[in-house]
Amino acid sequence: MTLASTVGPDAASADAPAGPVLASVSTPPDAYVPPSIEEFFYDPLFGSGIFAVNRIVLMMLLMTGLLCLLFGVGFRRPQVVPRGLQNVLETGTEFVRTQIGDEVIGKEASRRFAPYLTALFFFVLAMNITSIIPGLNLPINGLAALPLLLAILTWVLYNYQGAKSQGLGHYLKGSLFPPGIPKPIYILVTPIEFISTFILRPITLFIRLLANMIAGHLILGLFYSASTYLFLGYQDGRWWTALFGLGSFFGAIVFTFFEALVAVLQAYIFTLLTAVYLAGSLEPEH
Repeated sequence: MTLASTVGPDAASADAPAGPVLASVSTPPDAYVPPSIEEFFYDPLFGSGIFAVNRIVLMMLLMTGLLCLLFGVGFRRPQVVPRGLQNVLETGTEFVRTQIGDEVIGKEASRRFAPYLTALFFFVLAMNITSIIPGLNLPINGLAALPLLLAILTWVLYNYQGAKSQGLGHYLKGSLFPPGIPKPIYILVTPIEFISTFILRPITLFIRLLANMIAGHLILGLFYSASTYLFLGYQDGRWWTALFGLGSFFGAIVFTFFEALVAVLQAYIFTLLTAVYLAGSLEPEH
């Protein structure tokens, strides 16, 4: 996140709507406004209703295009001994295939789901990493729509695969009536299993990704906007605030690297849990 992109020579008033990155950065030094959830919402640039296109949609299209271009160029002329971009991409795809697919689902079964898991990992990562890209400065997965869609896709996939591999009746029986439990206990266990398997799983996938990306962006926004506020304190004769601004700016740099780690980690966790749910749906004894 860059300070230059959020501070202009003509500062906006405190009553102005939130800017594209940080509402508080453009306010005068005596009217500090911390970052808020409103920074995730933008008016449409064109179109209306479900076809409205705003800054977030453009960012999503941009990152999707860059992701396709990256893989297209990297694997356009694959070499037996990979080098450069091909080597980096093969390392990433191999990690997803072996460390997630093979380890969780099993080598034989994971081959069917490797394309989905690989695409899911890199797509979630691309939509997370925008939080630290200068000029974008906002995680696309910080809005509910995309994490919810991805969670629903995973829910549909593992339930479909469970019904297909075991048969619908056997899959539901194994999911709702775990073996080895006394029959009277099913009165308590079956509702819990139903809520856990068919309701809570997609909800927790959705909330975990969304909440982490929102929190990371707000923390970064707080540090960067506070740094700007403290550095501009000299305009009112408060030159000493710049000393605290240095500490805040150092914290912003540290949390920028931490946010990059969170972006990768959340992509890994989302993909890993998807593999866990797939593995559970394929096992008849579950």
